[in-house]
Amino acid sequence: MQAIHFSSSFFYLGAVGLIIASSSTEAIAQQIEFAKVDGSKTKLSLCGKLPSEIPKPSDEFPKTRNPWQQPFHRCSIWNMPIGADASYVPANFEAANHFGIDREYFYRLKDSDPLQAVLSPGSFGPGRCTGKQISMNLSLPIPNNLIVPDATSYPYSTPNNAAAFLMPDGRTIEQLEPLARCSAGGDIYGWRNPWGGVDIKGDGIKGTHFGSGLSAIGGSIRRGELTDEEPIRHAIKVLVWGKKYLHYSKSMPGYRFPADRADRYAESEYKGTNSKLVQGSLLAIPPRIEMKSLQLKTFPAQKIFKALQNYGAYIVDDAYWDAHYLAVEQGVSEEFRSRYGYALEGNSGDFYNDMMKIFQVLHIVDNNRADNIGGGGKLRQPLAPPFED
Repeated sequence: MQAIHFSSSFFYLGAVGLIIASSSTEAIAQQIEFAKVDGSKTKLSLCGKLPSEIPKPSDEFPKTRNPWQQPFHRCSIWNMPIGADASYVPANFEAANHFGIDREYFYRLKDSDPLQAVLSPGSFGPGRCTGKQISMNLSLPIPNNLIVPDATSYPYSTPNNAAAFLMPDGRTIEQLEPLARCSAGGDIYGWRNPWGGVDIKGDGIKGTHFGSGLSAIGGSIRRGELTDEEPIRHAIKVLVWGKKYLHYSKSMPGYRFPADRADRYAESEYKGTNSKLVQGSLLAIPPRIEMKSLQLKTFPAQKIFKALQNYGAYIVDDAYWDAHYLAVEQGVSEEFRSRYGYALEGNSGDFYNDMMKIFQVLHIVDNNRADNIGGGGKLRQPLAPPFED
């Protein structure tokens, strides 16, 4: 719903939206230095010193992965499992009035489609497809039939619409927020990732969740991941109510690694008392909490529980009201209802109750750092497999 979620997208990018870092496949590739680790190409600056104990993949564990479906380096924040040395601090979430989703839009672009200049949106709320037509110094080959509607004032929907576009080179991901295109063949609107394009095989940290500066596509629950039998093998993303939970102080200004910012309004709006709970906090379920103790009734909630225990979730934005959100790919909600016969979002029912139980047992991994992603120690899962050729 995110009815009044005027996030830092509007305010922050007003200041930095024109700080554009140019990038190309060649330039991105030059930033990556590879070495042989564990029989596969690994970026040492990402993996650092790998844990001495990495579980051996089972026969059922995938041998390769599609970079579009599970992007970024095996040691990125989105793919690194939680370690046995993780230091857990209670997050103390309460049941929220609503469980919802933050829809994200992902597109693979083709050279054959017409180039379209990207313009800054006229507003974060209704009126995105209007404004002063300020260029984002980016053009994308977009099919004419791609339409992403404007935000509305009724039924009070102001979605973030974080978006990621894989360029025709197959390596560069461009990100926007809030994405809007109100008519076929019309202008494309959205603030660009101020750092420019990112490599689909890189660390995947920076992006257009502008409340935190984190990726639009990394950590997203993709189509099929809540409905098939395979476990979710990556960290996920959540949004929580900043006014109730997120902390701001001079010593902890509303964010921590891997986030590089908090909302522009954090100093006045973040009222949480736990200084460890901020944008970028890694949340997970400690191993001492067994799934059976929660008596979860729904299969998708059980999948989410396991993902949170094995990989965790990063806080990427402010829900801006009494709601807990998951970030999911556009289309996940529709396939969820088709598969299970009930809605992914809501404020009652078995799935809602299951998700509230899960949020109430989430803890902060307090020793998650750039040199200690996931807390360190023996990993709960094998590292992500190599990319397909």
